[in-house]
Amino acid sequence: MAGAVAAAGSAEQLQELLQLRDRSLVVVHFWAPWAPQCAQMNEVMAALAKEHTQVTFVQLEAEAVPEVSEKYGISSVPTFLFFKNSQKVDRLDGAHAPELTKKVQRHISGTSLSPSSSDSTKEDLNARLKKLINAAPCMLFMKGSPKEPRCGFSKQIVEILNKHGVSFSSFDIFSDEEVRQGLKTYSNWPTYPQLYVNGELIGGLDIIKELEASGELDTICPKAQKLEDRLKSLINKAPVMLFMKGNKQMAKCGFSKQIIEIMNNTGIDYETFDILEDEEVRQGLKTFSNWPTYPQLYVKGELVGGLDIVKELKESGELLPVLKGEN
Repeated sequence: MAGAVAAAGSAEQLQELLQLRDRSLVVVHFWAPWAPQCAQMNEVMAALAKEHTQVTFVQLEAEAVPEVSEKYGISSVPTFLFFKNSQKVDRLDGAHAPELTKKVQRHISGTSLSPSSSDSTKEDLNARLKKLINAAPCMLFMKGSPKEPRCGFSKQIVEILNKHGVSFSSFDIFSDEEVRQGLKTYSNWPTYPQLYVNGELIGGLDIIKELEASGELDTICPKAQKLEDRLKSLINKAPVMLFMKGNKQMAKCGFSKQIIEIMNNTGIDYETFDILEDEEVRQGLKTFSNWPTYPQLYVKGELVGGLDIVKELKESGELLPVLKGEN
């Protein structure tokens, strides 16, 4: 069946295939018919099967063979396992076509790193992991994203952090197998999610639950800035601040375009904030300033107004003194 994708309907069939192809690479796709991303990856596998006829590609419906899925820790689809000599040698979680292609090519070529090359690769990975865990004061390594967690534990930890108003960034370990495996060794913590504060590992879900119960979580994790404080900080970010749709380079509505043209002709330095990039600021600032529309212009933290006000100030010759904070 060169160039084709085989289907295994049972654990026995999979075992037979692995033994049959003992010496060559076998790639098994654990998939589900209800997941559109699996259908896409099946197409990718079919293309790879034509290109690499020496590789055996197998589709296995994860929910039809629960004992196999459990044996290999398959908790989400799509997941790909790589076998050589009936032994699992690699794994890829998620619909990442470029990464799947890369791994297949790497295992075919059988490139074995020399010890010194392997050491330098490990050093590079450790440097990358250190950078990642310090990417924000509070970093969560999880399955999926806060909006779309892809396992129950990750979902629970996100709910706890949000409940306590914790400000955190996250990294989806399904997006990078190297990080997923490397961080387990780096932190000496075998499971996910993992929470870090100021580059230090706090722990997983059980630890976070304990910290929540003892009241320590609120003292350990940085709090999200209150919206009002954030808005005050933003309108005072520069002496002249314009909240608009788009930015100086590309206005995304006619009113914003007109106000930018007027501002640019004044020769006064100003900064902009794109309200389309942040729904919380977009809605919050309307209430905070009691001004229902955009653009909004602020000088030294005080609201000047929108396009009509700016046009009137320009006509009356008052715009320049207002922007300089003289009025």
